[in-house]
Amino acid sequence: MSLPLDGILVVSMEQAVAGPFCSNRLKLAGARVIKIERKNGGDFARGYDTAADGESSYFIWLNQGKESIALDLKTKSDRHIFLNMVAEADIFIQNFSPTTVTKLSIDSPSLKSINPRLICCDISGYGEAPEMMKKKSYDLLIQAESGLIDVSGSPEGLGRIGVSICDIGAGMAAHAGIVESLLLRERSNKVKDVKISLFDVAADWMTVPYIHSKYGGAAPKRVGLKHPSIAPYGAFLCSENTSFIISIQNELEWKRFCVEVLKTPSLAKENKFSSNTLRVKNRDLLDETIQSILSSLTDETLRNRLEDASIAYGRLNTVKDLERHLALKKISVRNSLDDSLTIPSPPLIWENSEKKAPKFNQHNEQLRKEFSDTKK
Repeated sequence: MSLPLDGILVVSMEQAVAGPFCSNRLKLAGARVIKIERKNGGDFARGYDTAADGESSYFIWLNQGKESIALDLKTKSDRHIFLNMVAEADIFIQNFSPTTVTKLSIDSPSLKSINPRLICCDISGYGEAPEMMKKKSYDLLIQAESGLIDVSGSPEGLGRIGVSICDIGAGMAAHAGIVESLLLRERSNKVKDVKISLFDVAADWMTVPYIHSKYGGAAPKRVGLKHPSIAPYGAFLCSENTSFIISIQNELEWKRFCVEVLKTPSLAKENKFSSNTLRVKNRDLLDETIQSILSSLTDETLRNRLEDASIAYGRLNTVKDLERHLALKKISVRNSLDDSLTIPSPPLIWENSEKKAPKFNQHNEQLRKEFSDTKK
């Protein structure tokens, strides 16, 4: 089967998560991805951990099927190879600092003088505001600076999101921007570069808390396993101490929940709980009342009542539970040592052939041979 991005060449100076996530998704759609790494050890995500049968979990997740070459763009010979790649490429991705890009003269205008059809994608921490360009940026720092941590965790303490959500979000946004730019180039022969910052992505996701803070009087408080503006929506225990996340989205569901799950129709008529706004205002009393009823129900009884009443719920699972979840789709991949691993599948996958993460500088010889002569 032909893939959407067959024939598209991506050259990516990438490290860690955001850039590799973006190029990984392009690779999954059929693009050829050449990964340019530092000569002194390469992508530092290679050393994050050894959980993937001796190799980094981050690296094998995001680098399947890519070609790796180590280049030092400060040297004439390596820069020659790089520029020949750029001359052939459709897309150039980099997630180094804006100052690094300027020092190496690999900014968009410089590269477009070689290849006017090139789509350049710059992924940065804070964008190009002069006072922020030199500021180092990693996922947890962006979570903190954007206020994301301020609305996460519990009333008792702050908590980071448990995955590199700002990095992943920036990679997703960059991927979407590149695909849109490819479509623009195909339809109108115009080229639109893509500039994404982790901070912009996090700030966009913070729109609802921002509106509450700026126009509603106060930002949502940290509520742990509850929803700041919907109630009941949170974790409740049954008699066996297993946790259910229960979500009520509208008044019809609230009445059905009271009648069919709690078996307490009078609760639906209680003035303090007669609207979502009032339920949020009286959340402590509401949750206490619901918990007092659910504590007498077994896991099976509560589950059956929720399903019969068509009330949304989920279990508070561990990562170990995820391994055997009925909804989990998996793919097989290989680390650079050729060990096979099974990992969660991307949400959209065009082909299910097993791929392999590259060894550091694995494709050096063949890529140097391919791009040693100027072709344009």
